[in-house]
Amino acid sequence: MKTDRQRVTRAGIARVTGLALLWGSGFLWIKLALRGFNPVQIVFARLLLGFLVLTPIALSRGLHFPRQGRLWGHLFVAALVANAVPYLLFSVAEETIGSNVAGVLNATTPLWTLLLAFLVGVDRAVTVKKAAGFTLGFLGVVVIFSPWESASEIASWGGLACLAAAASYGLGYVYMGRFLSGRGIPPLVLSAAQLGAATVLLVPALPFAGLESPVWRLDAVASLLVLGVLGTGAAYVLNYRIIDDEGPTAASVVTYLLPVVAVILGWAILREAVTTAIVVGIALVLAGVTLTRRRSTEIG
Repeated sequence: MKTDRQRVTRAGIARVTGLALLWGSGFLWIKLALRGFNPVQIVFARLLLGFLVLTPIALSRGLHFPRQGRLWGHLFVAALVANAVPYLLFSVAEETIGSNVAGVLNATTPLWTLLLAFLVGVDRAVTVKKAAGFTLGFLGVVVIFSPWESASEIASWGGLACLAAAASYGLGYVYMGRFLSGRGIPPLVLSAAQLGAATVLLVPALPFAGLESPVWRLDAVASLLVLGVLGTGAAYVLNYRIIDDEGPTAASVVTYLLPVVAVILGWAILREAVTTAIVVGIALVLAGVTLTRRRSTEIG
């Protein structure tokens, strides 16, 4: 019995590590894909590829897409704020800032989720730990932006776009929690449907920016395929496997690993600078996220 439990734990660790690599490397793949494609093309291809990965898996399990028009309305809203908008903002942002910075600023998503949940009345419980966590996270963002350094690339529209993308993710989590979860619909079906809806939302933007002639560089094409098939499609499947086997607590650990993966890959592959401000800022942000997620009823 002990051996079986150890095996499950090791498998869980392997899955969490794999998911962290898939999602954390997404910022690197975006940066490389920008060498041949514009942001709209990247986001459209990413969403479509993710949808094409998830849909056959859902159908092979005998699952069916929802038919209620009202539910599809909620799915389209969720697709807008949790997929189309943040994906596009991160792609636009990485035209001017490093993939490592984008990954670090993405770690503020739980803080935005907490703030938005409070503002809309979903979670009005304000504890000392939550307040301290939000304050630490805010200080971390200030340190990352380093407004006292006028030459900093982070203190730019690209950096603000990353923060807006993280806030959009937070809004998406709050919206999905209020209107989509708890309806008895399998998460895999919701994700496939949401990616499909987001793909449809990107179609109107294609005539304006998506029809530019891309540069068919091997590294850009390969990065786009990895981002869509693995970083968007397969990552969702792996995330649900972790939640089913290990529970949501284990799945939440990924949040802490993403910026670390993004910074390491940005430095190792793209030679992006790792400044003291980034290191200190990420430490503060992750400390803040840790405090906001810690429950007051923890058992030591």
